[in-house]
Amino acid sequence: MGWVEEKMKSTQIRQILYQAISLGMIISSALMIWKGLICITGSESPVVVVLSGSMEPGFKRGDILFLYMNKDPIRAGEIVVFNDGRDIPIVHRVIEVHEPQGTKEADILTKGDANKFDDRILYTSSQHWLQQKYITGRAVGTYF
Repeated sequence: MGWVEEKMKSTQIRQILYQAISLGMIISSALMIWKGLICITGSESPVVVVLSGSMEPGFKRGDILFLYMNKDPIRAGEIVVFNDGRDIPIVHRVIEVHEPQGTKEADILTKGDANKFDDRILYTSSQHWLQQKYITGRAVGTYF
């Protein structure tokens, strides 16, 4: 019975190696797809999930948003995702854009559709406007 046990042991080792390689290929494929989406969309986070009810009734908690970012100026009415150093990005609508003369950078004011007040309280303490560099993407599609 010794050769049967050796055969079973070598088969088990092969199966474990096969499963480990398959898992590695799945993980590397997912990472390649994610990095490809980052390159195509121009957004560091091409897909986000709405985590709060601040954009209801348009977007509900759990909705998936697809983002795109380009060099076009951001305009009032667009839905953007911003992150000014927080752990969680925020999905809100641009309600006002302030473009100081002589600069290409725009200052942006956002607000959640379901919120009573604008987002100035959410920005860092020294900011009254959101700088464009904190915008990570514009919502171009949704899945809910």
